[in-house]
Formats: sequence, C-alpha cells, structure tokens
Amino acid sequence: MQGKRVLVTGGAGFIGSNLANRLAVDNDVIAVDDLYLGAAENLDDAVEFVEASVVDDDYPVDVDVVFHLAALSSRNMHENDPQRGCRVNVEGFVNAVERAREAGCETVVYASTSSIYGSRTEPSPVDMDVEAHTAYEASKLARERYAEYFANHHDMNVAGLRFFSVYQGFGGNEEHKGEYANTVAQFADAIASGEAPELFGDGSQTRDFTHVSDVARACELAADHELTGVYNVGTQEAYTFNEMVAMINDALGTDVDPEYIECPFDGYVHDTMADYSTFHEATGWEPEIGFEEGVERVCEPYQ
Repeated sequence: MQGKRVLVTGGAGFIGSNLANRLAVDNDVIAVDDLYLGAAENLDDAVEFVEASVVDDDYPVDVDVVFHLAALSSRNMHENDPQRGCRVNVEGFVNAVERAREAGCETVVYASTSSIYGSRTEPSPVDMDVEAHTAYEASKLARERYAEYFANHHDMNVAGLRFFSVYQGFGGNEEHKGEYANTVAQFADAIASGEAPELFGDGSQTRDFTHVSDVARACELAADHELTGVYNVGTQEAYTFNEMVAMINDALGTDVDPEYIECPFDGYVHDTMADYSTFHEATGWEPEIGFEEGVERVCEPYQ
C-alpha cells in the first residue's frame, strides 16, 4: 500500500501500533486510540495520533482505508464490564465504519477473533459452524454480521480477520498490556527475571502463536486486495505451553521450571490452530516467522 490516507483505530495498541508504524513508511496514517489499553509512545513520529474513543464523533474519517482494531480485546476485560465491551466492540465498530463510509471510504479491514472456534486440535476452517460462549465472542460475531450488512447493503469491501494468539514480547509494543499480554511475552519476562511462569493444568494446552509482524502484513494485504468476508490469520502450527517454556529457557540460557496451577476460568479454550488456506488463496499470504524464531525475538532484549 502506497500513497493512501489511512485510519487505524486502536492505533496505539499492540497490533494497531505495529500496523500504523508499518503503513506510515509509505502512507499518511492516523492512529485513533482512547489509551484505555494503548500507549502513544508505541507510535513512530510519522504517525498522526488522535486521542479519542471510537464511539465518539470527533476523530477524522476522511480516509481511503480503515483498519478497525479498537476493542476490549480479551474475554476477561469484556466480562468485567460487558456493557462497555458491547459499546466499544460493536457500537464503536458500526460508528467508525458508518462515519468513514459517509466520508467516501469503501475499504475496511477489522479484527475478529479465533476464540469463536472453541477448543480444537485440528486446523479450524473459516466455514465451520461457530457460536458465542462469552460476551467477547458475541461482540466479535456481531462485528462480522454488521460487516456483512456494510458489504451487502453499501457495496463496501469489508474483511474480518480472525487472529490466532498474536505476540511480540515486552521488548516490542506489547508491554503496556501487562496481564492481558500474550503468554509468550508474560512467560519470557517472568523467566528472564528468574520467576516461575504459572501454567494452567499440566501445560499441555496448545496455541497457534502468530507473530505480530505477520499479522500487520496480513492486514495490509487484505486492504490491498479489497477483500470481503472472514479469514483466518495464523500459522497452522500449534505448540504446548510446556514446549513454549522450554524454548524460552533455551533462548535465554536459563533453567526455570513452571508452576502448575488450577485454571480459574470456566470454558477455558485448551487448544487452537488456524487453517489459513482461504486467506492464502486470496492474497498469497503465509507466515514468515516460525515460532522458534519468534521466541528468540521475544527473548533478545533480555540478553
């Protein structure tokens, strides 16, 4: 993407700031964020930052492309305040897209979630039946239905990306998320400090860990190809938390054993893995950073 005027909502957040900084090399980028989860220092000087909530009407929308990443981005955040979660995740999405549409924008890429697949050890295709078990999942499915409306009724290009376990590490733009950061970031930080990471159960749960640089590139490709529909963004590989801890220890040259605790959450998703074939067919995208290299990148600032 080159020479475009771009809006990134949630643009000071973890994924949003990585995307905004990537696009700002060749485009005019506006990052909108209310700083509930974001941090303005995540953004490069080339990005125009506007502090605002997506449910408001006081941020610029006269753009060529909207990347809508603003959200209460985890189950726990949403369950702690489900009304706010609905306002931000659903109303905020409709507000941002409708305002941009009225200003002439025809292309939107937005964040959905892989959580709606539940627990699966096999790759999850985008056309499988899904259902909501949490308010967070319900809000993301509502986005997908409103995206269908904008695409069908207003003939817009609206692509939803179901992200799988996105990480970068506290040495990147993830530190501000704290307890809501990816487990790779949290465990690496704990082990580097000589502390035992806490794993639920026996540590055999698996995740499709996807590096944020691959996710940012996927967002850009979805816009470049003016896609409509829903797509998975993941690696189609899964690693257990035990394997992850061992890889972190290898990268850091440490030998810190995890502590195993009882899972405090009902309905905890034990396993995830993407089937990204539909997105690959549409754009040619495939992950470039394998998990071993990704863990080394996470651990590098500690060495």
